[in-house]
Amino acid sequence: MSWKIASVGLALTLLLGCCGGEHGNTYTGILEGRTVQVPALTGGKILKLYVDTGDAVKAGDTLAVTDTTDLVLQRRQLQAGLKEIAVREGLARTNLDRARSDLAYAKQRLQRVQSLFDHQAVSRQKLDDVQNAVNRAQSAYKAAQQQWQTVAAKRQQLEAQLALLTKKIHDGVILSPLSGVVSNRYYEAGEAVPPLHPVVEVTHVARLDVKIYVPEELLPRVKVGQSATVFVDGLDRTLTGRVVWISPKAEFSPKTILTPETRTSLVYAVKVTVENPDGVLKHGMPVEVRL
Repeated sequence: MSWKIASVGLALTLLLGCCGGEHGNTYTGILEGRTVQVPALTGGKILKLYVDTGDAVKAGDTLAVTDTTDLVLQRRQLQAGLKEIAVREGLARTNLDRARSDLAYAKQRLQRVQSLFDHQAVSRQKLDDVQNAVNRAQSAYKAAQQQWQTVAAKRQQLEAQLALLTKKIHDGVILSPLSGVVSNRYYEAGEAVPPLHPVVEVTHVARLDVKIYVPEELLPRVKVGQSATVFVDGLDRTLTGRVVWISPKAEFSPKTILTPETRTSLVYAVKVTVENPDGVLKHGMPVEVRL
C-alpha cells in the first residue's frame, strides 16, 4: 500500500511541478503514517474481534482473540507429565542415595580386608571378592547417576514444551503493538486465520511523513533538519515539518508521466516529518510542502 501512495505522490509532484517564489519552493505529496500489519502468532478460529476499520487503539489494546482450546488441553497433558516426572525423580533420587551408600560401605570393607590381608589374616581370594564387590557398587552408582540425569533431562524437555505452549496460548490474545488507527481488517470473527497471517493493520498517525521529490537543480537548497511549512486543504493554519531524510540516489520520472521533459528529469526523494498530536492529519491526505 505504501508504494502505491508513494507513486501517487511522485506523480502529483511531477505533474504539478514545484512552485518557486520568494518564500521558497512548494511541493505536493501524500501523508503516510507508519503502518504495522498485526499478525496472529497463534493461528486458529477467531473467537473475538474487538476493532473495526477507523477505530483508534492504544499500544497494548486487545485487537482479537483466537481459539486456543487444543493448546490448553496439550498444556494440561504436559503438566500431568511433569507430575509423573516428579515421582520418577523421587525414585531416582532414592536409588542414587542407596547406590552411594552401598559404594561407601564397599570401600570401607575393602580397606579393612586389605589391612587384614597385609597382616596375612585373610586369603587373596577374600580380597579379590571384596574388590569385585566395590567394582559392582561403583557400576551401580554410575547407573543410578545416569538414571537421575535421564529423568532430569526429561523434566527440562517437558518444561521447555510447556513454556512454548504457554507462549502460544498467550499469543492467542492479539495486542496492538502501537497506538494509532485501524486502517484495515482482514478477517471477521468466526473465520480461521493461519499462523503469522495479519489480522488487522494499524497506522501510527501521531507523526506522519510526506515524501516529496525535489529536482536535481534545487536539491542543494534542501538540508536534513531543515524546517518546512505544510499546507492542508480545509485547515485554517499551517503546520511545521522537518526534513529527516534525503535520498542519496537520483531517480527518473515514472513512465506513466508522458511529458518528455518530465520523463527525462532527475529528482531526489525527500522525506518530511510532521507532528500530528491532535489528529487533524490523516494517512493518505494530500498536502503541500514549502521549503
